[in-house]
Formats: sequence, C-alpha cells, structure tokens
Amino acid sequence: MHISQIRQQLKEVPIFKELSTEELDPIVEIAQPRFFKNKMYAFMQGDPLDRVFFIYSGKVKIYKTDSSGREQIVSVLETGEMFPHAGFFRKGQYPAHAEIMEDTQMIIVPISKFEEILVAYPELSIKLFRVLGEKIVDLQARLEEQILHNTYEQIIMLLLRLCKTNGEKREHGYKLTTHFTNKEFANMIGTSRETVSRTINHLKKKDYLSLNPEGYYLIDHEKLHQELF
Repeated sequence: MHISQIRQQLKEVPIFKELSTEELDPIVEIAQPRFFKNKMYAFMQGDPLDRVFFIYSGKVKIYKTDSSGREQIVSVLETGEMFPHAGFFRKGQYPAHAEIMEDTQMIIVPISKFEEILVAYPELSIKLFRVLGEKIVDLQARLEEQILHNTYEQIIMLLLRLCKTNGEKREHGYKLTTHFTNKEFANMIGTSRETVSRTINHLKKKDYLSLNPEGYYLIDHEKLHQELF
C-alpha cells in the first residue's frame, strides 16, 4: 500500500484526525496496513502485547474466555476504533481475544514505537487518555448494572448501550449495525441464551424492538428507556 493511502486511512481514525501532516508522518512511517478475513484473529488472549490496532473498515469482536471455555464478550469494535485499550507503557499480554467478524482493513503499529510517539506528541497522548478514560467509565457502568439490576433490566441496558456503540440513529429509534445473536447478547452480560430469548420476545410483543428483513435489530430507544426509568 502506498504511503499516501496509509496516511489517508490514519486520518480517518478519530484520534488522528486533527493531526497535521508533519505530526502524522512519524506514525505513517511505522504503520503496517493489513487485511483480515472474516473469522481470523488479530491476536489471542495471552499472546505478548506488542501491537496496537486501528480499524479502517470492518468489525472486530473482543472477548475473554475462562478455563472452562465460557465466552465473555467485552465489545464489538467498528470503523474508526482502536484496540487494545490496555498495555501502554508496560509489558504484558493481550487480555482478550480479537476475532474478525467481517472482512476488515486495519492499520497496525508496534506498541513500543507508538509509545515513543505519545511521549513526543503530548496532544496525541491527551486524546488517547480521553479514549481510555471513556472505556473506564463504560466498564464502571457495566459493573454497576450487574450489581444493582436484575437480568431483565441488564438486557434492556445492554440494548440501550449497543444503540450508542453499534447503532445508527434513525427517525424512530436506532438500527443496530451488527447482526447479534441471542447467544452473543447473553455472553455480553453473563446470562443464558434462553433468558435473553424470552426477554427479546417479550420486548418484541411490547413493540419496543423488531428485526428488519436483513436481520438487523430496530430499537425504539425512548420506549426502552421508559421501561427502566
């Protein structure tokens, strides 16, 4: 891929958008464009943490597994996002698996080199720390949901959260931009597929959500919010 194409792809990533060409050039020099096919892995849980990924197009599922193989989905990342969100300025391992959900184009940067650039460009560091701070707030909110709310409420909160992270605003609510299964919903909050299925059917009957012909969820955000509050 030509350097100008790499520069253009990096400019599409939010934390790089406002950088000048001069500020972006050091990142372009160490950036490695790579195409991943559906079902491939960018890395596995426990692999040495040595690279940071920026999604130009496509989707990546981040999930953890325990010793018995049970899956806990952390997030589904889309165009413009970066990962992992842990591991800067320390040596360690990737804390989760990164599975490609559809054909995906990414920019890969060696984390040690990226750290040097963060030290050289404080403005970029501030942007990165803002992203990491938002992730911490999100994780705190999820923990609070599990402690203070029952499973029915947690499923509704999950759907509301996905409207923001994996949804498109429509005239009447949101359309989720990823095909989620009931099993994947269940793996996001640590419940059973059957419980999610019953809840989804209940919400469909109340006309809070539906599936369009392409299999994407259409969600009435306002009605779901009122169901909780």
